Amino acid sequence: MTMKALDVSTSVNDVLTQYPETVSIFNAFGIDACCGGAASLREAARRDGVDLAELLGALQTAVTRVEVPR
Repeated sequence: MTMKALDVSTSVNDVLTQYPETVSIFNAFGIDACCGGAASLREAARRDGVDLAELLGALQTAVTRVEVPR
């Protein structure tokens, strides 16, 4: 399966739905995925005071680990 880069306009909920393994990343960064899950990655990072590039990097790493055949 080929993975495309995560888009900053994708909602937190959409990322979690497609990649459930990212829940630990959102938790580690303090991103509100419950009540604030409808926000885009960009909005969530700004709202919760998280560096967007760091968040995207961590999410991309988590998703890539899961999708690489072993």
